[in-house]
Amino acid sequence: TAIYSRSGGSMGIGFAIPTSTARSVMDAIVKDGKVTRGWIGVEPQDLSPELAESFGMQPGTGVIISGVLQNGPAAQAGVRPGDVITAVAGRPVTNVAQLLSAVASLAPGTPATLDVVRREGKAKIEVIPGRRNLPRQQLLPR
Repeated sequence: TAIYSRSGGSMGIGFAIPTSTARSVMDAIVKDGKVTRGWIGVEPQDLSPELAESFGMQPGTGVIISGVLQNGPAAQAGVRPGDVITAVAGRPVTNVAQLLSAVASLAPGTPATLDVVRREGKAKIEVIPGRRNLPRQQLLPR
């Protein structure tokens, strides 16, 4: 954890990350000189109780996809808006944060399986994640 404070006291903004995340970032930097994160091009949303009921599911058993980036990795794999993703590469996801973390840990270019629930039933979709880039405003000049 770390706390930023202008006065030097304990009032300010606190930051914390899991040690497993810090370790994987450090290992990637040591090995490759940079951190590469997987990306599939979806807009996820937590599965509300109402949406879960309409799918015959329990709340917190997946993440609904409200949007899919045209020509992105998920779209090319066949992911559609309204799909509920329940696992990424065998790792269960119950909320948006878990989905984003699971996708970020995927190796770009290496196929991974998404467990999906649709109105028609369950499906396994193979997606080839792309590389997650920094937003333009965060790119630093060389």
